[in-house]
Amino acid sequence: MATTRIDWLDLPAPARAAVEENIGPISGFRTVDAGLNSAVAAVLDTANGRVFLKGVPLERKTLAACQRREAAVNPFVLAVTPALLWSGEAEGWSLLTFDYVASRHADYRPGSADLDAIVEVVNRLHKVAAPDVPEVRYAEQRWSSWSAGTDAELFAGDRLLHTDFAGPNVLMGADDGAAWMVDWAWATAGAGFIEPACLAITLVDAGHSAQSAEAWAQRCDAWTNAEPRAVDAFAEACVRMWDEIARNGPAEWTQSMARSAHEWAAYQRGLR
Repeated sequence: MATTRIDWLDLPAPARAAVEENIGPISGFRTVDAGLNSAVAAVLDTANGRVFLKGVPLERKTLAACQRREAAVNPFVLAVTPALLWSGEAEGWSLLTFDYVASRHADYRPGSADLDAIVEVVNRLHKVAAPDVPEVRYAEQRWSSWSAGTDAELFAGDRLLHTDFAGPNVLMGADDGAAWMVDWAWATAGAGFIEPACLAITLVDAGHSAQSAEAWAQRCDAWTNAEPRAVDAFAEACVRMWDEIARNGPAEWTQSMARSAHEWAAYQRGLR
């Protein structure tokens, strides 16, 4: 369920004061509409330039844990994501501030000029080993409830994974066209092939055929040594996961992702 978005000025005064104490006085702000989970998402104007702020109430324990996870992994993923400037808790809020990147959301549709850059950022991330921090999840645990038997063990690995290619989570820099991966709520340690597999399902959802999505996945370094059995098992786990998400939150986008997961899995079955 999407979180209700509020403006910067709707934050409790002590929470705003905590932000300003750490990044400087705020001279202006713009609320960002995109995204589902942040109660506050805003671009703030400071004397040193613009800063991106995101925040959730601490009483939303799952979302607050996601914020802590994002803060924990940020130092390890600066090759693909903006730097965290400050994180803190104040007046019942979990708050993060990041370097602002002038950008737009990535376009995943067939023929998009963004696709090369998206593959390139996935390849940059593939070089990052999962850090030994307690906030990071493990793929074999995360997908275990949607896996058959011991299949989830096929998802174990030492790569740091993002896994969520939802539209607002990959940004295209306005200055250089480079792709940035943001919102690390689901940062996971696991097998490298999982990242391009998640991308492939998103590509199908954006209008690609499963064959086209496979071709883009094959351009990702992590796909080179992917074991067919592991790919098949993950595709089936994603079907079960997205079916459950669609049942519990029957929004159009969840229904669409469930259909895309089914199409991707059926294509994988047809390859064997």
